[in-house]
Amino acid sequence: MNALSHSTVDDVARGALQRILAAEDQRFVAVLIDMLFARFVRAVTAGPDALEYGLALDELTGESLATDYFGWLRWYGATDLVPPPGYVSWKGRVLANIDERFQDFLKDEHPSAIRAEEIVWGGVRVDGIPPLDLPTTIAPEDADWLEPGEAVFGVFINDEARAYPLRIMDWHEMTNDVVGGVPLSLAYCTLCGAGIAYDGRAPNGELYTFGTSGFLYRSNKLMYDRVTKTLWNQFTGRPVLGALVGATDTEGNPLRLNLLPVVLTTWEEWLAQHPETDVIDINTGYARTYEPGMPYGDYFADIGTMFPVWLRSDELLTKNFIYGLRIGGDRKAYALDTIAEERVVNDAVGERPVVLVAARGEVVTDGSHQLVGPVSYNSGGEVRAFARGDRIFAPGAGPDALLDADGGEWRVTEEALLGPGGERLERINGHLAYWFGWYAFYPDTEVYGAN
Repeated sequence: MNALSHSTVDDVARGALQRILAAEDQRFVAVLIDMLFARFVRAVTAGPDALEYGLALDELTGESLATDYFGWLRWYGATDLVPPPGYVSWKGRVLANIDERFQDFLKDEHPSAIRAEEIVWGGVRVDGIPPLDLPTTIAPEDADWLEPGEAVFGVFINDEARAYPLRIMDWHEMTNDVVGGVPLSLAYCTLCGAGIAYDGRAPNGELYTFGTSGFLYRSNKLMYDRVTKTLWNQFTGRPVLGALVGATDTEGNPLRLNLLPVVLTTWEEWLAQHPETDVIDINTGYARTYEPGMPYGDYFADIGTMFPVWLRSDELLTKNFIYGLRIGGDRKAYALDTIAEERVVNDAVGERPVVLVAARGEVVTDGSHQLVGPVSYNSGGEVRAFARGDRIFAPGAGPDALLDADGGEWRVTEEALLGPGGERLERINGHLAYWFGWYAFYPDTEVYGAN
């Protein structure tokens, strides 16, 4: 009886595929791409196999990609094709064979700001990469497992400093915490090299904490809030699929999380700048091998992406680190190697004069990957941006010292540049990212130093 049932499913599915091809209905291209993937990961085990779906896609589109799933995603992203009605819920039901919670995110009735066809499964279930919620912290003297030169994210808010070692964050990618009385979510997309600190007090007056959906969009993690189960773009801080799409802040602007200050530096440098800092404990309650490079060191050391991204620019190398600023409607990317060499950069983003300070250079991690062994890679670098008004700055006597054109001495702090006579220039929050990640969401970006 089971064999008969399976045969019936096969016949129905193949019949449907033939009707799509006979009708030359390209609305179903997205469906066939998803079915190709579903067969690869065994989310679907009956009906046409992967090769049959690949050949059907070739026939329907005139392309010759066959079973190249990533190739199909790149090709589709550059088209203006639209899937058939009911597509989003259908996709949710298919992916529910991997994790039934996936269908809670993917529903036709949910408003969307992105193409659901570009949402892909990242290889883990919901919170399969577990966030750290209010992680235990310890004093520096108790963190004897931390090496002086290893990379940490540093956060300083309201006179409280905290370090988040990347050897821990690589495994968790999200922490919901409180620093200086401010709830924050440190959202770290390992795939696009972006560690972004968001204020958990959303501009609509709500308080949100976030989890990992298991989905990706243009090789960037989609996080979800635990109140509404809306999917959010980790990179832009905007809701993209779910109840909060179309929501506004208290001033009537589209809802977007506010940035908080964060730097990537070494433990040694952070501790020297903030001897009162604490650091999250390596005893997280999860069984992980918390060593630098262990989960993704091979990816960090490689020049390519792990998942397809169709919207690209060759103005910089794919995984060059940039420091990105967005001010109003303007976006600008600064190649990290360039600004680290210049140390102090006087520039403008749109009409806003800014100064970037990157006087400590780049951070190189020497680690060990769980499969390939020893790896060495760039983890980013310490960058801070500030308003500069009409001043022009130059490097001072140390990495935290600047000189203005009159010889006045200014000091770099986490909150502002402090100058002669109590003058103060506020910090402007930005973040590091791989170039491909920044460009995929801000293709209209300016690039510092571009011709």
